[in-house]
Amino acid sequence: MRNNYWSAMDCFQTSPSHSWLYPTVILCLFGFFSMMRPSEPFLIPYLSGPDKNLTSTEMTNEIFPVWTYSYLVLLFPVFVLTDYVRYKPVIVTQGISFVVTWLLLLFSQGVKAMQAVEFFYGMVTATEVAYYAYIYSVVSPEHYQKVSGYCRSITLVAYTAASVLGQLLVSLAKVSYFYLNVISLASVSVAFLFSLFLPMPKKSMFFHAKPSKDIQKPSSANAVLEERQVDETLGCNEEKHPSEIPTLSENLDDSRWSSPKPKNVALRVFVQWFQDLKECYSSKRLFYWSLWWALSTAGFNQVLNYVQILWDYKAPSQNSFIYNGAVEAIATFGGAVAAFAVGYVKVNWELLGEMALAIFSVVNAGALFLMHYTTDIWACYSGYLIFKTGYMLLITVAVFQIAINLSMERYALVFGINTFVALVIQTIITVIVVDQRGLNLPVSIQFLVYGSYFTVIAGIFLMRSTYIIYSAKCQNKVPSSAINQNP
Repeated sequence: MRNNYWSAMDCFQTSPSHSWLYPTVILCLFGFFSMMRPSEPFLIPYLSGPDKNLTSTEMTNEIFPVWTYSYLVLLFPVFVLTDYVRYKPVIVTQGISFVVTWLLLLFSQGVKAMQAVEFFYGMVTATEVAYYAYIYSVVSPEHYQKVSGYCRSITLVAYTAASVLGQLLVSLAKVSYFYLNVISLASVSVAFLFSLFLPMPKKSMFFHAKPSKDIQKPSSANAVLEERQVDETLGCNEEKHPSEIPTLSENLDDSRWSSPKPKNVALRVFVQWFQDLKECYSSKRLFYWSLWWALSTAGFNQVLNYVQILWDYKAPSQNSFIYNGAVEAIATFGGAVAAFAVGYVKVNWELLGEMALAIFSVVNAGALFLMHYTTDIWACYSGYLIFKTGYMLLITVAVFQIAINLSMERYALVFGINTFVALVIQTIITVIVVDQRGLNLPVSIQFLVYGSYFTVIAGIFLMRSTYIIYSAKCQNKVPSSAINQNP
């Protein structure tokens, strides 16, 4: 049975002579239709309306926490399995989970059924890693940056278009939320069909890796490394210069193939992961950027999970015109523009990076406090626009700063660990703040907690940035005083 399965998968393999275009087009089509879900911004009005008739308390404290818990439980095994089965089966599983999620959302009733919806949606988000990792196993290294940009851009375009479409259908055509979900079901079903036509990769990053000569660094990181000046330093001999960080791809090759490894493939991979992560996080700069990534992503996901409930609390959908789709479209587009524009801003991120993290964390905290204290839905919408744009801008910088000196394999590991830590933090927040077994706070008070949470993040990185700037000035004074003492 297992041999038949892999034979069926192998029939979609592409030969080396085939172009990178085919898998890229199929993957982008999968990404487009999987994100083309016009019902997404209107989930809470649908659940609280006559179709499901759920209360705000049931959604906040009983249903939505299931997504966080299932995502956490599934993430690590899915991360390992994704590489072991070479990506495509996991992408197909994601397509099936999408279809099951929307079938349950349309045709099931009650709290337990909606908890099942959240579980399968947790499966969707846990398997998302395969979508972004797949392309590196079927595309030659010179196309990595271009194809990765296509795959990420198409999902942003699809989400923005879906939000606009949903808003137009609700506001102008008076389409019911039920039929928005029917459109979403049709779209994710098409995505599932496209997943079946993806070529089956012959290799993966870890369990089916090729020899070290094939290991590549991201081309964007190479370009930046060539531009870096060797005389840039940071701190009074405290921080390591990025060129000295033992996480470059050549070190990866040396450690991976020179030291003796266990004969068992799985054990060898896990031992290598541990060694790689130990070396990566020994860099304080990478550690603090990863810390911000984990802390902020936990807060960001928590806000996204409950913001529609807050909007419904401020302006009940049964009595008001709602513009959730338009707000989501503007927020996503604005965040994408900000993330694109930051690439053209000349900033010494080594010296001022943590200060930027602190400042934008203060801005995000202020936006969340605004969303909590205001009684005006438009002010609440504005706070969300500021919050999402700021996060998307800085997460782009954080990803680049982390990836700049890492091989593709090590970046994948760090990405997985950072995401897992973020989920652990989010789960702790959910258990304490949201869950019935915790404080069981109403959604309006929750956003006061989230604002305070980002204030703490801002405080951590404000202290860190103050130390870095002071250390840099301290180091600059040492050479100048030595020169003044010369005859």
